[in-house]
Amino acid sequence: MSSCFPSSFIYVTNGSISCGVSKHTKGKKNPSLVKLPVDSNVSSLSNKSSKDRNFSGPVTSQGSGIGILGGVSLESTLNFAKKLVNFKLEDGENGLPFVLCSDPALSKDLLSLERGSFPNLNPVKPASIGVDQSSVVENLRCKRNFLEKSGVSCIVMPCHVLHSWYDEIAEGCSVPVLNMGVCVANELKEAKLRPLEAGSPLRIGVLATNAGLATRFYQEKLENEGFEVILPDKATMEHVVIPAVEALKRKDTEGAQNLFRIALQVLLVRAVNRIILASDEFLEVLPPDDPLWQNCIHPIDALARSTAKYAQSTGRSK
Repeated sequence: MSSCFPSSFIYVTNGSISCGVSKHTKGKKNPSLVKLPVDSNVSSLSNKSSKDRNFSGPVTSQGSGIGILGGVSLESTLNFAKKLVNFKLEDGENGLPFVLCSDPALSKDLLSLERGSFPNLNPVKPASIGVDQSSVVENLRCKRNFLEKSGVSCIVMPCHVLHSWYDEIAEGCSVPVLNMGVCVANELKEAKLRPLEAGSPLRIGVLATNAGLATRFYQEKLENEGFEVILPDKATMEHVVIPAVEALKRKDTEGAQNLFRIALQVLLVRAVNRIILASDEFLEVLPPDDPLWQNCIHPIDALARSTAKYAQSTGRSK
């Protein structure tokens, strides 16, 4: 058994259950949910290479199994898992088998990283803001190694920040690591959108709570596919986006909604076809029936759809 997951939880499901964990089980043991033991005596940022750790795997033998590597938000990770659980299969059954690995200690470090880059309105790499990048990457690669050996057909990271290290995490992996930016770009291409201004390229807005980690990642992927990426200017970030996040933290829902609407409109008046919401904090600001959502793309949803398609195609080929 792997010993690199202190204070972590690893859940394995056959796809037939709800992904609401301990707080929803009310003390009842769910036979479909297996909690694997972890070693609490090992540093969460161990410098040992993944190949030096012992693991008995695989956990699942199903060819369509999915490995989920959790990131900043546990809630977002579980919401992604629920999407897989609720996915309707071609045979009429619900759910896809998955293994979920999440480390609360790492999530805390990643959250500090995200907030640490918040005041900085220039795109930056994590290493330039005082983060021990090598330790974080080693931690993530260790967990990726566990997921590889658990018998999954692919690995996904439903976290914007983790994709800042996508190349480092995916390097040498024996199974595909799906790229959330590529999933979004593919769906935009399949939508066959037309420019809102004649003679202009397709413009896609990116709205994030910082102008560094997530923004840089999506900008690169979209520009590689020929899209023009439109970002909020410095004034909008300082006077609209950042105050919107601060309003959310104060539980000022009305204030957050008003500012969020302004941020979206600032991008829409620049003739963008869609706006990528590169932050989980914005996903529930507006009511579900608000028409502004029609102009937005939720990358986590795009990743879930691409993951389900990939897992099903892999299952059919076996």
